[in-house]
Amino acid sequence: MKLVAAATSLLAMSSFSAAFSAITSRNFRNGISNHAARNVASIFTATVYLNKPKATFARGINNRSTGSTSGVRNFSKQSTALSMSEGSETPFTTWTFDEACETMEFNDVASASVSVTDDVSTIDDSDLIILGIYGPAKDSDEEEEGENGSDDGDAPEPTLVGKAKELDEQVGGALSELMIENYKVFKHGAKAGSKTPTLRVVSSGSKSKRIILFGLGPEGEDIKDDFMTKVGSAIASACHTNKKVKTCSLVLPASFKIDAVPMSDLTAAYYNSLYSDNRYRTGAKVTHIAEDLEAVTIVTEGSVDDISSVNASLEDGKQIATGVFLSKDIVNAPHNVLNSESLANVARRIAEESGGTIKCTILDKEECEKRGMGAYLGVARGSETEPQFIHLAYTPRSGKASKKLGVVGKGLLFDTGGYNIKTAMMELMKFDCGGSAAVLGAARAIGALEPEDVEVHFIVAACENMINDRAVVPSDILTASNGKTIEIINTDAEGRLTLADALVYADKEVGCESIIELSTLTGACMVSLG
Repeated sequence: MKLVAAATSLLAMSSFSAAFSAITSRNFRNGISNHAARNVASIFTATVYLNKPKATFARGINNRSTGSTSGVRNFSKQSTALSMSEGSETPFTTWTFDEACETMEFNDVASASVSVTDDVSTIDDSDLIILGIYGPAKDSDEEEEGENGSDDGDAPEPTLVGKAKELDEQVGGALSELMIENYKVFKHGAKAGSKTPTLRVVSSGSKSKRIILFGLGPEGEDIKDDFMTKVGSAIASACHTNKKVKTCSLVLPASFKIDAVPMSDLTAAYYNSLYSDNRYRTGAKVTHIAEDLEAVTIVTEGSVDDISSVNASLEDGKQIATGVFLSKDIVNAPHNVLNSESLANVARRIAEESGGTIKCTILDKEECEKRGMGAYLGVARGSETEPQFIHLAYTPRSGKASKKLGVVGKGLLFDTGGYNIKTAMMELMKFDCGGSAAVLGAARAIGALEPEDVEVHFIVAACENMINDRAVVPSDILTASNGKTIEIINTDAEGRLTLADALVYADKEVGCESIIELSTLTGACMVSLG
């Protein structure tokens, strides 16, 4: 068995990129671009933007799988926030004095659509126009300019083509002047990803427009791997900065081959940039990104072999963003909302939303004891809630898979350090479920994308590392499910204990050929790597 152990901090996104790349590297028949995998790395990023509460996730599900309703508490019961009097409406679902919270609300991906067209006339009704501009081609012997570059007064006259030239003529050369004024940072479009300030155009008898020029790099150069990600983020940023924008058009010149670049990267970055988590905010602290935006249209001046295929790629990016959103939701949720039981219910919801491609199995305390998971259960003894060993199994609709992959994530919903209690940054320890957030976010994205020829198992041993009369103490000796004994020297090294039994399960019971492990072992990384 090939085992890839990638212990990484919450903000080190490369490990999750590797996980998703391993899944998408197969020759999927749905044509998902490998470049899209890099966007899902942002699943491992935690932000502290806070979205509106949605309907409580309510259904009865068996503790072992999604097939039965026996032995489960009613999820539709609303918990009462401890700060609210009885009968008052609570801003979000949380614990009661006697009961842990059973559900975590999800943020929906923004409703503003993204589509592609070759009908250039559609920009006439856009509130905001972003013009993609190629800069002059580099000479083979041209030396790289220094940071200062040329003075504004030395800027050469720009050459515009296509729709950009037409609009420049309509506004009396204002776009050319804008390019000259911002030559240091824009280089007439040669600096890929750069943009100019917004030009507002007001004309009699028609609504005002706002125009931004966006650099596509030197003419003739290959698009860099992360460029479409920059484009998607730039669109979202421009639509947020320019208030009251309902419609936006990105115009790409004829020489930009839209069907030869990973358009899913664009939409993944676009939707991720619109993430705003207001689930736990009230009043003036509620924030929205580009709240008036309704639609973004990508307008190509060139021909497209298959517009429907490009639009399908844009939709793939949106599905990737749903996984990113879920991961951010998980790491943003406080412990009085997210515990091992509510995380297990998140996994059940992922399975239900998959339409049958993902099966959810939750091993309870008894099932874990049968398997001898002493390392995991040793940590779970200090938890508020019962241990929940989560296993999501994705199988293609065809039922055929040539590879079995395991993705294992650390699922500590809160880490106090145990009896070796943390002395700093305790308030950040809800982020210790970052590995499980990445894993479950990936599961949600994979369930939506439905890749072929690969079977993927998503595994999380969920619990908390807390202090009570049952919690492990230094000098305890635990036995993992493979028979290995482990002496506890420091109770704040709990992650490797839960992961030990999860990795044994993925190897011995599931039979994964390759395993990718994701965890927030920040301190251990600092000790081993400096």
